[in-house]
Amino acid sequence: MEANHELNSISQGAFRTPDAPPTYWLTRFVVLRLLGAIYAVAFLVAINQLVPLIGSAGLLPVELYLKQVSSALGSEGAGFLRLPSVFWLWHSDTALLTVAWLGFVLSCVVVAGYANALLLAVLWFLYMSIVHVGQEWYGYGWEIQLTETGFLAIFLCPLLDLRPFPKYAPPMPIIVLLRWLAFRVMLGAGLIKVRGDEIWRNSTALYYHFETQPIPGPLSRWFHLLPHGMLKMGVWFNWLAEIIAPFFVFGPRLARHIAGVVIVLFQLNIIVSGNLSFLNWLTIVPALACFDDGFWARILPQRLVRKAEVAASRAEVSKPMLTTAWAVTAVIALLSVQPALNMVSPGQIMNTSFDPLDLVNTYGAFGTVGKERMNVVFEGTADENPNNNANWKPYIYKGLPVQLDKRPPQIAPYQLRLDWQMWFAAMASPAEYPWTLNLVSKLLHNDAGAVSLFASNPFPDKPPRYVRAVLYRYWFARPGNAQGLWWNRELVEPWLPALSANDPRLVEYLHSVGWIP
Repeated sequence: MEANHELNSISQGAFRTPDAPPTYWLTRFVVLRLLGAIYAVAFLVAINQLVPLIGSAGLLPVELYLKQVSSALGSEGAGFLRLPSVFWLWHSDTALLTVAWLGFVLSCVVVAGYANALLLAVLWFLYMSIVHVGQEWYGYGWEIQLTETGFLAIFLCPLLDLRPFPKYAPPMPIIVLLRWLAFRVMLGAGLIKVRGDEIWRNSTALYYHFETQPIPGPLSRWFHLLPHGMLKMGVWFNWLAEIIAPFFVFGPRLARHIAGVVIVLFQLNIIVSGNLSFLNWLTIVPALACFDDGFWARILPQRLVRKAEVAASRAEVSKPMLTTAWAVTAVIALLSVQPALNMVSPGQIMNTSFDPLDLVNTYGAFGTVGKERMNVVFEGTADENPNNNANWKPYIYKGLPVQLDKRPPQIAPYQLRLDWQMWFAAMASPAEYPWTLNLVSKLLHNDAGAVSLFASNPFPDKPPRYVRAVLYRYWFARPGNAQGLWWNRELVEPWLPALSANDPRLVEYLHSVGWIP
């Protein structure tokens, strides 16, 4: 009763006073809840996929990778300094799962509303540990974007106080650093498009993107079939969000709010039109720093707003917290020089880290857009003669299209890491993705981990006699067709020849790279 009376005694609308300086109590609350949810999804992906991908019997075993790194750099200590990770100390399958589960549990604590600097530091280091040994499975820009965002979030909170609204306000320097992150993510993505594919510059990129993107979603065909005029307007909205809006995240209050709304709406549009992992949700996180408590007070539940107002009315100043925030700001400023120069350079590179802790990185996405969708489909047969007349059964991906009558699924913010790598592989050769031979070998042995990366096993009782990979061209079928198809496809060429478990070419190669004894 006393608590309720105290809540009600706070002057109504304290966060909405026009002349009051902006505060960020509710901003911190929303940022940390969303970040916790993203961490939870990321660690859930690790729980389900780390062992078959980089475990002791995985497609790219982490033990071999760490040996290669330490050999190249001269020692394990040098390896740790270049790629800090807890897995230098312990990298068994149990270690992989322990880190993933611990991260998931701690993420759920943050989602529930409880966070402090220590907890967020542990989450940051655990996820960075995974990224640094994840090899090409964790080579995406949003992995280092999550580590950078997670690092900044550490300093939004007191060291020990876990309460949703502790007694210390979020330090303003960290709010500004979040805006700086949003600026670099958005502008970097825009500039890589301007400098990249001609179809971005002539506003026709979306004629192709929704069909050829990595993993289309349930609404991707609808977007793809929109009138070309609307798709051109979509590109113009892209320029508004990625080239113009970023410059206003540092502006006056109204300009910041408008820029934040544009960026968030742009990310939500991408979310509903495809499956880009947790990238777009993660990009929303620093954009939320454009909004102050006056903004949130108008849209969040009033009971939550009043709790934040109570905390603000009792706020104390923590000199150690502010000093730390300014020290972090100085470090980030120094580390930002090279990424900022890269962003304005004609030779701009994207999704690259310039320091071992991934504190300040470069970002960008879809600098080029393919005009055709290629898919590699693994197929197996139990027949003795592996010619084209054999009964070839496909291994169905969980996300990538294989079956022509299957509607694209909603996967994001979850990520199917095999599917993503096979999307890239379809635009390259097996020589550039040698681990696909290890995958073929495991399918020939019905390896449970490898098979778990697919939607189902077409050979549940006995392994196939042969496995091959075939390259197909896919394109959306028109809605309302008599067969109820979502896709059309045509054969392009064999991608990997039919291989058996004892094929000397396969066995010799796997042995040469250490994937089999």
